[in-house]
Amino acid sequence: MLLPARMSVLNYLSAVKDADINEIMEAMGPQYKSEKQFTRQTYLDHAMSLEANGMCSLISYELDADGDLSLRFRITDEGKSAVEKYVPEKYRR
Repeated sequence: MLLPARMSVLNYLSAVKDADINEIMEAMGPQYKSEKQFTRQTYLDHAMSLEANGMCSLISYELDADGDLSLRFRITDEGKSAVEKYVPEKYRR
């Protein structure tokens, strides 16, 4: 059984200092890559929704080597609490 993708993104952010969408997708790939919704836009939507709800913060943005916008996110204390409350121990990173 997999966690819902958005909660999995939050769970991943709880295990790293910060991450951009490419890093998040690379980490999620082994479990979620076969899903139709495994797209950069969907995962950007997940991260931005988590940010809008106070679960993570946008800490920086820049253009990457390909000229695409790279947004970096960091989990907040509220996001950490949500992971502890809603993510079963066996799924935590």
